[in-house]
Amino acid sequence: MPHYRSYDGTELPYRVLGPEEPETGLPPLVCLAGGPARDADYLGGLGGLDAARQLIVPDSRGTGSAPAAEDPAAYAFPRLAEDLEALRAHLGLERFALLAHSAAAATAQAYAAGHPDRLSRLVLVCPGSRLQGELPDDARQIFESRAHEEWWPDASVAVQRLSETGDMDEVRDLLLRAAPLAYGSWDEPQRAHAATEGGQLNPVPRAGFWQSVDDRTREALLTALRDVTCPVLVITGDRDALSGMRAGELVAASFPDARLRPLHLAGHYPWIDDPDRFRTLVETFLHTGEAPLP
Repeated sequence: MPHYRSYDGTELPYRVLGPEEPETGLPPLVCLAGGPARDADYLGGLGGLDAARQLIVPDSRGTGSAPAAEDPAAYAFPRLAEDLEALRAHLGLERFALLAHSAAAATAQAYAAGHPDRLSRLVLVCPGSRLQGELPDDARQIFESRAHEEWWPDASVAVQRLSETGDMDEVRDLLLRAAPLAYGSWDEPQRAHAATEGGQLNPVPRAGFWQSVDDRTREALLTALRDVTCPVLVITGDRDALSGMRAGELVAASFPDARLRPLHLAGHYPWIDDPDRFRTLVETFLHTGEAPLP
């Protein structure tokens, strides 16, 4: 894997997916994994986005092949945004398109706030809204609406027990039992994707993701987002029982030029539930800055 040197001298790895020299001439897309602090392997090729363009997928500190941070504060998402700026400089990109999933949307928003002139497009997939200071409860409503499905009783028990245990072996087992709530359906592609989560968890970086981010810092970031001029696409899934849909609305409202696109029958990983529709939506936006209603 190639590496880049970040602001503190740490060498951090990244993957380059897709064609070595895209015949289309399309610029690369930098992609941030969420979790927070989940190994980036779960992104895969993002529903085939890697077929025509390169995807640059960094391992954040303490995940994948990246070394653990000596200073735990380096796991906080504003600091991870500075790692991203070092990656941009290393790649020699004057401006670039950025895609971030789930918790990584906070890192992407911190980057946009600090370096608005560096982004040509920003895609936020199933973001949470903790940065916006609100935690809507519609994810729970989405979960409850699926109580008729076969997997739901066991998943419901697992969700309850997850809030009561700190044992990582048990957490991994419970996450797999609760996994169907994160997908639009529970078929073979979803089952295979969910089976990887237990081995991709990194508790220490996860715990540090929101450290040192007080209300003053959060509000300053939100104020700066009003000056982000690049087009922004926020994608949600109407079966996402992890982030819900209301969080995406709040995130989109934080930008002056954002469009919100909910995907029907998609969950927290829309490139797994409906790869063709996800890929078409993202590629159209990257090409034109517009996002037709799916």
